[in-house]
Amino acid sequence: MDGAIEPPWMGSRRVLPALSDPPQHVATQSHEQTLLPLLLPVPVLWPETGAGQRPAGYPFHLMSDLVHASREALSEGGALASHLDAFVPRPAQLRLTEAIAASMQQRDLLLAEAGTGTGKTFAYLVPVLLSGMRTIISTGTRALQDQLYHRDLPRVRQALGVGLRSALLKGRSNYLCRYRLQQARGEPRFSSPEQAAQFQRILAWSGRSDSGDIAELDGLADDSPLLPMVTSTVDNCLGNECPFWDDCFVVRARQRAQAADLVVVNHHLLLADLALKQEGFGELLPGAQAFVIDEAHQLPELAAQFFGEGFGMRPWQELGRDCLVEARGVGGAQSALQEPVDHLQQALSALRAAMEGLPARGTQWRALAMPQVREGFDAVMSNLVVLEQALQPLREAAAGLDACHARAREAISRLGRWLGDEEPALDFDADPAEATAAAGDVLWYELTPRGFRCQRTPMDVSAPLREHRERSHAAWIFTSATLTVGGGFEHIATRLGLDDPQTLVQPSPFNWPEQALCYLPEGLPDPAARGFGTALIQVLRPVLQASQGRAFLLFASHRALREAAEALRDGPWPLFVQGEAPRATLLQRFRESGNGVLLGSASFREGVDVVGEALSVVMIDKLPFATPDDPVYEARLEAIRTQGGNPFRDEQLPQAVIALKQGVGRLIRSETDRGVLVLCDPRLLNRGYGKVFLQSLPPFRRTRALADVQAFFAPQWAPVADAAAPTAAVAGPEPAPGATFPLF
Repeated sequence: MDGAIEPPWMGSRRVLPALSDPPQHVATQSHEQTLLPLLLPVPVLWPETGAGQRPAGYPFHLMSDLVHASREALSEGGALASHLDAFVPRPAQLRLTEAIAASMQQRDLLLAEAGTGTGKTFAYLVPVLLSGMRTIISTGTRALQDQLYHRDLPRVRQALGVGLRSALLKGRSNYLCRYRLQQARGEPRFSSPEQAAQFQRILAWSGRSDSGDIAELDGLADDSPLLPMVTSTVDNCLGNECPFWDDCFVVRARQRAQAADLVVVNHHLLLADLALKQEGFGELLPGAQAFVIDEAHQLPELAAQFFGEGFGMRPWQELGRDCLVEARGVGGAQSALQEPVDHLQQALSALRAAMEGLPARGTQWRALAMPQVREGFDAVMSNLVVLEQALQPLREAAAGLDACHARAREAISRLGRWLGDEEPALDFDADPAEATAAAGDVLWYELTPRGFRCQRTPMDVSAPLREHRERSHAAWIFTSATLTVGGGFEHIATRLGLDDPQTLVQPSPFNWPEQALCYLPEGLPDPAARGFGTALIQVLRPVLQASQGRAFLLFASHRALREAAEALRDGPWPLFVQGEAPRATLLQRFRESGNGVLLGSASFREGVDVVGEALSVVMIDKLPFATPDDPVYEARLEAIRTQGGNPFRDEQLPQAVIALKQGVGRLIRSETDRGVLVLCDPRLLNRGYGKVFLQSLPPFRRTRALADVQAFFAPQWAPVADAAAPTAAVAGPEPAPGATFPLF
């Protein structure tokens, strides 16, 4: 913070200091006795006033040494150790909480990589709760959001004895919409008795739920066709014209967030808010003084979705359905809208059929180069215009029809911008600059089994992220287990628009040489060679026999996954294959099986958290370089090339390293876990860039001998090498066959 007095515990601007010792009077007193000394003010300048006097609204204890208070709470004999039976102080956690507290107190930027087992959740919750600062914590997924809010936060808050108000806030599609539920009751359209029974469960639950959070409904799949019927979107919400506005679950959740000191959100909602898609309710938390971004490695890719725009077949099909539902009870509306809706649905189906000849993903230019596809989009545009014109005279008849009219107008505008029409089909007094995609954006499409999506995606989101961050004048903490590449933060800092962040790396506290072994099989061909999949299965079978199943197999493609699943069907281990059951169901069955083999692709690199012997092997078939069919990724590489950079060095390699680290992180999840990592890509050893991957991984012992893997799983397992042996780099001649060697 410019002009601030730097407290003595602040280290260099770039790298935070090592763990500092607490003051003597703190170290020798009980937790209760240390509270008063810790509340003594320290000389900081407040950003709002530029003076030593705190502005109105700041809690007094924020002027205390937050770093030492946070450290004390997490130390031996501190608040958490005194109140949580299973809590064990960890040096890495103490260093991390010091860094976070320092950045919060100085309204600074921090990039902190914290390996699995460091306890990063408690490390940021403690300074957040002790500071009293209005804070937004954002997690990577809704599941982590629920876990943080319902499990971790109450435990830490109770241990610290603080009474800050907190709120859980999700996107609107996670809450029941009373209006759409009422509409669905009036027109039951269920495809099966099971679906009808599920709807009745939703109906009964709606009368007793206080939050309206769909997550309370057990057994309702994320892709259930009932969800669009009973939840709203930014497009179909009626806003304050809704008859249920005063009793709206989304409004209530937003009001709780407005009044809270701490709000737990997920990245999707945070980015929607940053991208000014506030869904009609304003800011999440006005005047937030700190943001903690957990799983921050996900943020750049997700931000690209929210700082662009898109449309799809399914929302437009729902628009047609909603038009007819809203027309009920409005004289003449049903007959006026039926034909335009039918024609729109037919045009959408015809367009999807025309797109069948396209690759699953591609650029807008490639799609429109096919005459039948261009004609299909033109037909959809024409029918959207007809529908909008049919809705125009009905706008005053019902709020729902007025909302449908607005959705039709927006659909026409978005389609026109994506098509690049120089003259929009309708004059909506739009800024002409918005009629075409902004420079640096990529126009592309993606086919789904029963539809399509079209997107405009920015190649670089660093500028808008920087703008929002600087405007906030808040502390920003970015943390994850996978932020660095080769020990450096340059790649992620550039993508997040961070010019001069403080940085900290805290590796996992696990005893890697004792708990894990890295096996690089000999004799495998290049991954692009014919027969690689067959050779991989031959290498894998004896590993699975040694481990008695208990394995997680990660594949670079769905095709490789399916081929491996077929090859392993005759084995003695139960298989759990991505796509054959919902993700949560697969993971639960895998945990319970005790000797199962779980097969997944890229989306399973994160979120697979299986502690114990049920997961004792992680196999990765190929280095996870991004696939060449991603139009945004290809455009990003071309932009780097045009600017004189090296696409492989600057983008492809760093992204692949982070992805590999995510997959490897599934193996050891606790201090008692043991397991073998099997890396089947020979490029790790026969390509120069292989060193970058290996140097980014934990300090495994490493071997090329199957016998060492078998010995690892033998009842009387002995270490394959002396734990104190000197480490060696990857560079140099290939080791002799069967040799074992450490990673570093």
